Amino acid sequence: MKKVNYLFAIGLTLIFTVGCNGAKTESTETVTEETVVELDVQDIVDLAVGTESLSTLVAALTAADLVSTMQSDGPFTVFAPTDEAFAALPAGTLEMLLKPENKDMLVSILTYHVVSGKVMSTDLSDGMKAATVNGAEVTITTAGGAKVNGANVVAADIVASNGVVHVIDAVILPPAK
Repeated sequence: MKKVNYLFAIGLTLIFTVGCNGAKTESTETVTEETVVELDVQDIVDLAVGTESLSTLVAALTAADLVSTMQSDGPFTVFAPTDEAFAALPAGTLEMLLKPENKDMLVSILTYHVVSGKVMSTDLSDGMKAATVNGAEVTITTAGGAKVNGANVVAADIVASNGVVHVIDAVILPPAK
C-alpha cells in the first residue's frame, strides 16, 4: 500500500509539473506594513481662516468673541456663509453688525448658523428641523439640492477636528423674538 501511495504522489507531481508546462512556481506571499497617517485636520476656525471665501465669517466670529468657542471640542455643525453671502445683505448691515454695540445681535445671527453635533450631508432629510445653538430651529430641505432655511449648500461635509462645515450661499437670520 505504501508503494501505491508513493507512486500516486509521484504521478501527481508529474501531472502538476507537465500541467504547469515545466514553469517554476514561487510563493507570492505579500507582506504589507500598516502605515499610520496622521491627518492634520484643522478646527472650524482654522479651516475658515484658510478658506479665502470665508474671510468675512472669520471677521464676524472675531467681532462676536466666538473664536475660542468655535475652537472648542464641539462637535459642531456650521452652516458657513460665504463672503458673497455677507455682501448680499442690505447695504450697511454687515458694518452695523460688526460694531461693538451690536455684538449681541451678531452673536445671535452667528449662533443661528451652528448646530450642536456633527451632522453630515447624508444625515439630512427633507423637512428636517434642527435646533441651533441660538435656540431657534432651522429647516433643512433636500429637493433640488440641500438647503438650510432656503440658503443653498454649495460645499458639504468639510470635516474639521471639532465638527463639520457646510458652506452656504446666504446669511440666514433667526426668527424675531
